[in-house]
Amino acid sequence: MNDMNRLTQELRQNPAALQSLMQSPDGQALLHLLTQKDRGAGLQQAVQSAMKGDTTKMADMVREIMQSPGGAQLVERINQAARK
Repeated sequence: MNDMNRLTQELRQNPAALQSLMQSPDGQALLHLLTQKDRGAGLQQAVQSAMKGDTTKMADMVREIMQSPGGAQLVERINQAARK
């Protein structure tokens, strides 16, 4: 299981951790990156697909973010925080 799948699974099992993450500065920065292109329409579609079991769109969005140095560092910080 890769880091993103592990993080997704952990957050799914712990809603309080997800809420804490999304309220953190890194969570807010990630949300901004995920919504800046289309005001959140793509994120909404990705979430709806993920709720039906298809995480392809969400993985594509994260992969795109991780292609930038700042995005990769942000995702790594979030992964490290989720492990604590």
